[in-house]
Amino acid sequence: MKPKTALVIATAAAAMALAAPAASAEIELKLAHFLPTANGMHSDFMEPWARDLEACSGGAVAVEIFPAGTQLGNPAKLYDEVRAGVVDIASGLSGIPGGRFERVRIAELPFIFDDAGTATQTLWALFDDHFAQEFPDVKVLALHAHNPGGFHTVSAPVSTPADLAGLRLRFPTEATNKMIEALGGTPVGLPPGAVYENAEKGVIDGAVFTWDTMASFKLAEVMKHHFDARAYVTTFWFAINRKTYDGLPEAVRTCVDQLSGETLTAKFGDWWNSWDEAGLAAVQGADHTIVTPTEAERQVWIDTLAPMVDAFLADMEARGIDDAREIYDAMKAAAEAQ
Repeated sequence: MKPKTALVIATAAAAMALAAPAASAEIELKLAHFLPTANGMHSDFMEPWARDLEACSGGAVAVEIFPAGTQLGNPAKLYDEVRAGVVDIASGLSGIPGGRFERVRIAELPFIFDDAGTATQTLWALFDDHFAQEFPDVKVLALHAHNPGGFHTVSAPVSTPADLAGLRLRFPTEATNKMIEALGGTPVGLPPGAVYENAEKGVIDGAVFTWDTMASFKLAEVMKHHFDARAYVTTFWFAINRKTYDGLPEAVRTCVDQLSGETLTAKFGDWWNSWDEAGLAAVQGADHTIVTPTEAERQVWIDTLAPMVDAFLADMEARGIDDAREIYDAMKAAAEAQ
């Protein structure tokens, strides 16, 4: 056998060994998510979580992971997959598809949280009283959010609400869509992977994004102005099919419980700080400008967007979400207590 051929076969075999459940395992679980394997949420969160579950079970459990690019990794289908038992465990975005998890997504309204740790712990603290009803047929293992994102633009710097007027900005959530509209900008819906090309071609003027994307999507090459507004978070869920969970041996259920809930949600603050480091490093050159608002300047944004937030919550109440303001107030109180 030629050395090159042997290397290809060995590499393929190693990849199969990582992806396939251990032959000796009594219980085989499928875990699906929407991210590439190079993303920190895969490499630091879901991959280790799966292996920790295997170890805790003493080898009784094997977890096969299906990331982005696989048949089961479509973000719009993940909740339906785990709810129906097509996969046993899944991680997804609360806003894809829209119309679900609307109470959870109140956290995505602008200028509530300053950091991922506070946002994540607040989401988990409110789960039993406000969010559980939005997740039928699954056991939620964690709700979490990223560090607040800001405004990243190609050539037009942003530092005040008035600066958004006329700008075409990629938006990540329904709430940021409404925020951009309220400030006179034009929200543009694009998947993250399409932002670079559209910014380079001048189709958009910038994006509302987190720091990590400046490196992971190489956006630092085309976006040179950064306003670290801490303007918004996006929310995520991590859940196991209820029948799958209930059917596990008690010892394995205990392992799932020990690796999830408060134990898991407590980790996201440090994780997101780590994941953002590469993006921050990518924008340190002399050709980049970074503006961080003072608390007084940030308050101007909050005051300007107050009517938009009120209208957003009023619309939710009109659609029967009676506890929308209660949830919003609880989130604000938790953030201000930090």
